[in-house]
Amino acid sequence: MKPAVIVIGGTDSSGGAGLSRDIATLTELQCEARPVITAVTAQTDLAVHAVAPMPPDQVAQQLSSAFATGPVGAVKTGMLHSGETIVAVAEVLANAATVPLVIDPVLVSSSGTPLLDPDGIAAIRTRLLPLCTLVTPNLPEARILTGSETPEQQANALLDLGAAAVLVKGGHGDGEMSIDRLFQSNLPAAEFAAPRLNVSLRGTGCMLASAIAANLALGHPREQACSLAKDFVAHKLQQAATGA
Repeated sequence: MKPAVIVIGGTDSSGGAGLSRDIATLTELQCEARPVITAVTAQTDLAVHAVAPMPPDQVAQQLSSAFATGPVGAVKTGMLHSGETIVAVAEVLANAATVPLVIDPVLVSSSGTPLLDPDGIAAIRTRLLPLCTLVTPNLPEARILTGSETPEQQANALLDLGAAAVLVKGGHGDGEMSIDRLFQSNLPAAEFAAPRLNVSLRGTGCMLASAIAANLALGHPREQACSLAKDFVAHKLQQAATGA
């Protein structure tokens, strides 16, 4: 039986990111996807044209129903849109504390459109981080969430807020290699590297977090789940670069 992964996020009418990318990733990794919609977006690869949020109580009802459907191997959050939605989601997740939770803190779209209000940023810090198994910010997201400049400072701040582990993604960095760094309390940082390719592929953050959630649901420990997910995304980028 395939393990089930709940993915909480927004739709993407272009199919490049959000729940579309989550479901495709989970399907390829032999997991069942249970989607919970937080917002419906109208967007292309170039811009977000409109966002229609779901009422927070309806998001909570979707999430409760997804849990009630059967055993859940992991949960992954993406676009949450508002502080009210995060509070509603956190109240449901607090009753499922044994299920691994991966938080992809989606703050801004690839084209620069804000996807989370200021109350939402505060709610991630106070309501979701204490529940999570792993949070996966890129460098700009980590800076916004913590106000700190270096990955070490950012990770320590997020660990202090209650996250069990932090994967600071290096895709927005410099150098020939894209290096993601996993920070866990009382353990040395682990690094996962892949060549930085001259290719653009939307939804890689969604893909990575969903792949980590899938690997956790499949029984892999956290560090191995991150390593396997990094390799999965690197392969997809290589395919995009070669047109395969």
